[in-house]
Amino acid sequence: MFVFLYHTLYLCKGDAERGMAQFEEMMRQQLESSMHSELEKLLDTTTGPEKEVSRKDFEGFSNLFHRFLQVKGPSVEWIKIRRPPEDSIQPYDKIAARGLPNNVAESLNKLVVVKLNGGLGTSMGCKGPKSLISVRNENTFLDLTVQQIEHLNKTYNTDVPLVLMNSFNTDEDTKKILQKYKHHRVKIHTFNQSRYPRINKESLLPVATDLSMKGPNAEAWYPPGHGDIYASFYNSGLLDQLIAQGREYIFVSNIDNLGATVDLHILRQLVSQPNGKRCEFIMEVTDKTRADVKGGTLIQYDGKLRLLEIAQVPKAHVDEFKSVSKFKIFNTNNLWISLAAIKRLQEQSMMDMEIIVNPKTLDGGLNIIQLETAVGAAIKSFDNALGINVPRSRFLPVKTTSDLLLVMSNLYSLDAGSLTMSPKREFPTTPHVKLGCSFTKVQEYLTRFESIPDMLELDHLTVSGDVTFGKNVSLKGTVIIIANHGDRIDIPAGSMLENKIVSGNLRIMDH
Repeated sequence: MFVFLYHTLYLCKGDAERGMAQFEEMMRQQLESSMHSELEKLLDTTTGPEKEVSRKDFEGFSNLFHRFLQVKGPSVEWIKIRRPPEDSIQPYDKIAARGLPNNVAESLNKLVVVKLNGGLGTSMGCKGPKSLISVRNENTFLDLTVQQIEHLNKTYNTDVPLVLMNSFNTDEDTKKILQKYKHHRVKIHTFNQSRYPRINKESLLPVATDLSMKGPNAEAWYPPGHGDIYASFYNSGLLDQLIAQGREYIFVSNIDNLGATVDLHILRQLVSQPNGKRCEFIMEVTDKTRADVKGGTLIQYDGKLRLLEIAQVPKAHVDEFKSVSKFKIFNTNNLWISLAAIKRLQEQSMMDMEIIVNPKTLDGGLNIIQLETAVGAAIKSFDNALGINVPRSRFLPVKTTSDLLLVMSNLYSLDAGSLTMSPKREFPTTPHVKLGCSFTKVQEYLTRFESIPDMLELDHLTVSGDVTFGKNVSLKGTVIIIANHGDRIDIPAGSMLENKIVSGNLRIMDH
């Protein structure tokens, strides 16, 4: 009797699970069908070239949406994570010890520099592309990039081109500014990353009513993260054009990372490998500090190097992921990638990147989601991938005005577009700077400094409230300046603050 009941219950349970699986599959098909219909309606709102570009974009989006509906739970099983083998992440010193390429010019002529230029400067209170913000001696991120490559081309008599991956947010303004580089010794190409529709979180359908970018549709679209580089580069025709010119590798980095210059030692590592063992992908990683605990790290998973981002980590293991002792390195997003391999993987539909689900709330209060991918996540799709543990100096991003203060200061000198740490700085690390909300926007930040303080001997700076700095101020050790609500603190010209706490009405205390 008990056996009979057990079998009956077991069969019922099995039927229920099968029924649930069938129901979920039916719902997925229904959602995909509804999404397909909505995308077709959007395509019918335009004609000509725009319709064809959007159709290509929607193919990529539909593939991402299909995968999004299939995904259940974290994309990694924590128990299967392994430390990468010793030889899969090489120290930079070991790479540099091999010297420069045998023929530097020949190696450079196989290279293309690609800058990710899709971001706006809104987080720093600026309109337009972030790459057009002045960061040093009136030079913008784009100016410095062009100067770096022009210097390479003149020094070695080469022709390294610059490629900018723009988004629909940055393309028009960037193209206008490119006129100023016409007489520079750098060929500049651009292509646009895809334009995907934002998805209503409740209905899982597009927010857009037509393909325009105006009126109610201004907020309906988004560029889908830098992982889109592979498909949009391939679709643009530029990938094939560069391969036909004899180019073999791209060096990809964020345009706001001022440390991401062409490194000839890493280039040698790429071009000097025998054909059968050619490295198709190098990721530059660097040692984590407490400030980088959320950065993606390299792991060994199913026998391949893989990028592990915090969003993929099961909640129970987030603290373990943030541990500086267990996961010691993080991804700088400086990547060296084989062009032929990108072409092969795109044509075989073998480019595998985890989906990042980015929830946002639009100005009107509507909750939406964006489906994105990250360029480094594709590392597992490439053959003979390698990590190189580079010095921290190759990771110098400017995300905030706190970062901007560092790169504008005497901590760095500028030479041919490249920033190098001053030899007068006794410590190899940069100071920890935290500027308060009065400094968030670049224009406000600039009005609060008559000149950038001397920071050569600074370890830590915290500034909060209504604070201004006179000319020729010197900051040393740990300096904390806090203006209480309603107060204003003016640091007089020529002041030297060393291990000081300044609060209230310029009350100065030794720290």
